[in-house]
Amino acid sequence: MSDLGIGLTGFVVMLVLMIARMPIAVAMAVVGFGGIAWLSSLPVAVSAVRLGPFDRASSYALVTIPLFLLMAFAAARGQMSQGMFRVANLWLGHLRGGLAMATVGSCAGFSAICGSSIATAGAMTSIAYPEMARARYQPGLSAGVIAAGATLGIMIPPSVILVLYGIITEQSIGRLLMAGIVPGIIESLLFLAAIAVVVRLAPGLAPPAASAAPWAMRLRSLGSLWDIGLLFAIVVGGIYFGIVTPMESASLGAVAAVLFGLARRTLPWAELREALLQSATLSAMIFLIIIGADLFGTFIALSQLPTRLALLITDLNVPAVAVLWLIIGVYIVLGALMDELSMILLTIPVFFPLITSLGYDPIWFGVIIVIVAQIGMITPPLGINVFIVAGMVKGVPVAAVFRGVLPFLVAQILLALLLTLWPSIALFLPNQMF
Repeated sequence: MSDLGIGLTGFVVMLVLMIARMPIAVAMAVVGFGGIAWLSSLPVAVSAVRLGPFDRASSYALVTIPLFLLMAFAAARGQMSQGMFRVANLWLGHLRGGLAMATVGSCAGFSAICGSSIATAGAMTSIAYPEMARARYQPGLSAGVIAAGATLGIMIPPSVILVLYGIITEQSIGRLLMAGIVPGIIESLLFLAAIAVVVRLAPGLAPPAASAAPWAMRLRSLGSLWDIGLLFAIVVGGIYFGIVTPMESASLGAVAAVLFGLARRTLPWAELREALLQSATLSAMIFLIIIGADLFGTFIALSQLPTRLALLITDLNVPAVAVLWLIIGVYIVLGALMDELSMILLTIPVFFPLITSLGYDPIWFGVIIVIVAQIGMITPPLGINVFIVAGMVKGVPVAAVFRGVLPFLVAQILLALLLTLWPSIALFLPNQMF
């Protein structure tokens, strides 16, 4: 069998192992080790296992992951999301579908200090869903808004997914984080537009518009968000103006989130302990997946699968944009079958060299990757955000939540189309960095 055939066989075996419920980290490591031994030799494979995991796990760049996760869980358990929802409701609650719009706005704002879709989904479900239920919003729409809005947690910086993409592809983490800001804002606006259209076409999904809060009250409410604004300025502003590195900003953000919670007495020691435990557990899982992905990526590189695939696409003489949308289609399918982290780490060794050979900007492609990961988080049958929300609310079938996210899936596909037509949407801020 040729090296290319071995590479394709390994890819299929890995998918079979995943379908058989083998943990993704183990499946990638096993196939990677076997593939390296087959293509090179057993001593080379043993050496890769002996040296590779330590080299990767001791990487300085990986420090950002547990720190950003600690910031996210500390902010969530420190009730910062509650203040964000109150302010968003004052500004948007008077519109038809205003509570749903306020949920999107608070998801976007909380994402700016969180970086985790799961943490955003959990926090906003406990806060926003009871409010929408009391206002007699249709349950499927209420849950769908939260599940979709929480995906903003991996687009708006700090984004753990963009950090991982930067580590795997050796791109600037600072530029990647900045690249997510404008698309994140546009995506939030598209979500708001989707709610406005849906409640206009089906008025029964939301109650009539409420009376507007006085402007003085709205403006005064912004002062209660000083801690969120300061946290965002420390993390994102410090990176943009070149004051701190992404690793330093993650450290400052984690410490600040904990201190704010302790100072306001919204983060007691029991909650802080849980935030630390959640951060450590999720970080360990991510590190194991990265180690497995490294071994699998080495095997794929040895098989020359990415190079052969790039040559095959070049020989077909099809437009680069057609190849891009074919890759996006593959990602959407995979996103429906596996979690976003596994999907990205599994496919980057294959698709990243192909995308760069077609002349696409790697920073821009990172944002595209996040969009397709977002789509996967609310697409059946896996749709992890949908299951998180459905598991936290009572009496709402999972199928109803999946129907509720459909307008937001359309908005995300539209955002991918806009980024394809105008890559500068993602690249404008990174190109202005100090």
